[in-house]
Amino acid sequence: MRAEVLKGHLDGLLLAALEDGPLHGYAVLEVLRSGSGGAFDLPTGTVYPALHRLERAGLVAGTWSRAAGRQRRSYRLTPAGRTALEQQRANWREFSAAMSAIMDREQTWPARA
Repeated sequence: MRAEVLKGHLDGLLLAALEDGPLHGYAVLEVLRSGSGGAFDLPTGTVYPALHRLERAGLVAGTWSRAAGRQRRSYRLTPAGRTALEQQRANWREFSAAMSAIMDREQTWPARA
């Protein structure tokens, strides 16, 4: 899937990926990839900057840990992040219903004069 299709939706996807608990950055990538059947196979250069931006906005909190001799940063939703996720979901439902109302029409548009 082309990256431009996700514009405006990446934050919501990242927040949703963290909903069930803390994940390190690569695990977030895997949740998005596996949860979308491979459609959201995003590069790290897209996801990590977005996670950092969400952290600066107070929607996620990051902590450093050491695993297998390597440091890694794990992210979790903050209360503000949970609220933002619910708002993103409401916005998505409204948007997708409106898009479906137009895109899923079986009839053709009336001819214009």
